[in-house]
Amino acid sequence: MTLPPPTPPATSGSGDGAWHRSVRERLFEQRVVFLWGPLEDQVANQVAAELMTLDAIGDEPIQLHIDSGGGTLDAALSLIDVIDLLGVELQATCVGQAFGPALGPLAVAPVRRATPHARFRLSEPSVDASGTARDLEAWVQDHRRRLGQFCQRLADAVHRPADAVEEDLRSGRFLDAEEARRYGIIDEVCGPDARVYPLNPRPLGFRPPPS
Repeated sequence: MTLPPPTPPATSGSGDGAWHRSVRERLFEQRVVFLWGPLEDQVANQVAAELMTLDAIGDEPIQLHIDSGGGTLDAALSLIDVIDLLGVELQATCVGQAFGPALGPLAVAPVRRATPHARFRLSEPSVDASGTARDLEAWVQDHRRRLGQFCQRLADAVHRPADAVEEDLRSGRFLDAEEARRYGIIDEVCGPDARVYPLNPRPLGFRPPPS
């Protein structure tokens, strides 16, 4: 994929957005994908598309960097399904926070780690529903079913009983990076020399001089 040379950040919001897109594209070339912001359908679809694209065009590991608070169970479960089907190794790193649904994609990755000051929260997603009594009853049953599926996947990943994980989600339990490692959400806390962004030696953001 050939990319145009990036423009330095401008003072306007649109300029900043173009710069951020350019950086994201550069990192995508290095097989780095970001899960930033609440894990909702649009974000999950974008991350899934990027993961599947990288899976199709190369055999090297993919880096997934997570900084996500909140989201929906449906988005988390759909992204977990994509991770399960990847044919290359996924190395997931929490670089800020992973709250609620975002814990799922992190915990099920084959390689899981976090930066030292990353934060974690086992919490149920906040949801809104409206409609007739019959509609609400059906929605509650479906939500409980989806929550049970999420708890089971998370429990399998951290090697804990599903009912214990569900209780921790209900209580909104907070964890630091070391506590998350002991809980089983991650395998490793990155040390000072960790290469969180595995970039090539050439400078990021500049087109190499013509040969």
